[in-house]
Amino acid sequence: MFTDPIADYLTRIRNANSAGHRVVEIPASNLKKEITKILFDQGYILSYKFEDTGAQGTIKIALKYDKITKEPVIRKIQRVSTPGLRKYSGSGELPRVLNGLGIAIVSTSHGVMTGKQAQRDNVGGEVLCYVY
Repeated sequence: MFTDPIADYLTRIRNANSAGHRVVEIPASNLKKEITKILFDQGYILSYKFEDTGAQGTIKIALKYDKITKEPVIRKIQRVSTPGLRKYSGSGELPRVLNGLGIAIVSTSHGVMTGKQAQRDNVGGEVLCYVY
C-alpha cells in the first residue's frame, strides 16, 4: 500500500523519463487524472488515456521528448506538499516556478489547477508539485 499516491505517480513519470520510455502506466485516481490533464494542457506530455480495467483503472501517459536532442520535456517534477508536511499558499503568495517558466500544480476548493490559474481565480490551496 502506498502512503503517498501522488509521490508514486510523480516518481513513475520521473523514472520513465530517465529510462527513455515512451509510455508509462499508472494506477488511476481522480486527483491523478486531473494532474494528467494539466500536464497535457501545459504541453509536458504527448497524450494520455484513461482505462477502466478492474476496480481502480489505469492511466496510460505518452511521454514527450525533444525531436532533435531526444531530451525529455519534463526536466524536473518535484513533490512539494507531503502527507507529513502539507504546504498551503494563499492566492497572493502562490509560488512562481523557475521565474514563470515552470508550473505549480495546486489543489484548490475550485479543483486542481496551475498556480497561475489559481492566482487569476483568486483562490489558494495546497501546492502539490512543481513541474519544469
